[in-house]
Amino acid sequence: MYAQLNSVTVHGLQGQVVQVEIDLANGLPAFDLTGLPDSTVREAKDRVRAALRNSDFDWPMKRITANLAPAHLRKEGSGFDLALALALLAANGVLTPTHLHGVAAVGELALDGQVRPVRGVLSMLLAAQAVGLRALLVPLANAGEAALLAGIDVFAVSSLREACDHLRGKHVLTPLQKRADKLIVDAFDTPSEDFAEIRGQRAVKRALEVAAAGGHNVLLIGPPGSGKTMLAKRLPTVLPPLTEQEALVVTQVYSVAGLMPTQDQLRRARPFRMPHHTTSKGGLIGGGPVPKPGEVTLAHGGVLFLDELPEFGKSVLEVLRQPLEDGQVTISRTRATFTYPSCFLLVAAMNPCPCGFLGSDYKPCTCTPLQVARYRSKLSGPLLDRIDLHIEVPRVSYRDIVSPQVEESSAAIRERVMQARQRQAARFPDKTTPINAAMSAREAKAYCQLSPDAQELLEAAFEHLGLTARSYDRVLKVARTLADLGGREDVDVADIAEAVQYRALDRKFEK
Repeated sequence: MYAQLNSVTVHGLQGQVVQVEIDLANGLPAFDLTGLPDSTVREAKDRVRAALRNSDFDWPMKRITANLAPAHLRKEGSGFDLALALALLAANGVLTPTHLHGVAAVGELALDGQVRPVRGVLSMLLAAQAVGLRALLVPLANAGEAALLAGIDVFAVSSLREACDHLRGKHVLTPLQKRADKLIVDAFDTPSEDFAEIRGQRAVKRALEVAAAGGHNVLLIGPPGSGKTMLAKRLPTVLPPLTEQEALVVTQVYSVAGLMPTQDQLRRARPFRMPHHTTSKGGLIGGGPVPKPGEVTLAHGGVLFLDELPEFGKSVLEVLRQPLEDGQVTISRTRATFTYPSCFLLVAAMNPCPCGFLGSDYKPCTCTPLQVARYRSKLSGPLLDRIDLHIEVPRVSYRDIVSPQVEESSAAIRERVMQARQRQAARFPDKTTPINAAMSAREAKAYCQLSPDAQELLEAAFEHLGLTARSYDRVLKVARTLADLGGREDVDVADIAEAVQYRALDRKFEK
């Protein structure tokens, strides 16, 4: 007897439909599983056998051959358990091919027949829709996540017996309904942090506003206790909320990574990731035999904050080049290549020297020139070129701390940021990420026309600071953002002057 049922797995961030085939033949009882399964999938035969018996189904005393197609795709995880059990029941005559036509099933089986949740249900649902399947069976614990999308019928099952009874028509389940009221979570209903809480540092706040408006990467340089981490943590509060499409992609990432905080809401808040400086290359960009999303992907659509930047391994920092430049990361393995989205705003923080007090007027630096050179040498020129804004964060004065002046709130800053983003969206209507930082060289030339005075100022800065061609492009893009914040169509001399000021630290990092 032969039976076939569809299942779905996650390959990178995308879902992949897999055909589960079962053949029962005469011979000594055995269970062979083919189709490039990993150890978790191979263990499914024991879970399926126990689940069938504890659900009052007979285990066929025949030679069982199970195949997961396509055979070249490596299969991992426990999500094939439910499909294997249902296909086995069909091969044994409990279900018919009509019951299984156009149906896919995902879920891990407990030994008592209960169906446990799996990762990546959103990606699986999109894949099932793409190939035209009519129904998808998912674990009950994944029902909230599956209800976020409309499309094919999705049925939430709690046990193998319930799934079988539904397919036979004995106890038909009601398909999940899309919950419009749960679709979006407002990220700013109860903000936990606000720029109004930070005293002083107005120049740094201005730079972070520019970074948020144009999607520019930032390097904060200052002594310990100057507020670098506090400023970075409040940057997401001035970013615009995610659109529905962006929220869907971010939710997919967190679903695949198994980090969904709630199962019935799309993530609307911008992610904020703060990996420790001991993070490995695999932890940062993703790794493993079948690579899982790394920190750069978990920060997609939000902020990646690297505190104590020179403390990260130099080889770890260098892997940031591709995601910073392309907005995605590609990881190649022997059998497959995986591409994950990684369009994030990088905020890095560092001390000016190992002790942190180089150039300070209130505490002497104890570092030798060699120690300072070694500390800064971990930051390569190509990496610094990809950081648009280099900002000095001074120590907060006592006068600022006790000042009764009310600081500007994140809501007020966010309003200006959103107006600047709207101008960029109108300028780049066909781009997925319509921000100035993502402009191509051709677009920068078209939208960053300079007056003779502005051109002369930029030329002088280029020669004096020793800027590279990439730095030149960054200055133009930052100047374009400054003009957008000011509501100006043209880039003027003041915009170039301020943009160059944010690159002034280039000369301090020369060897």
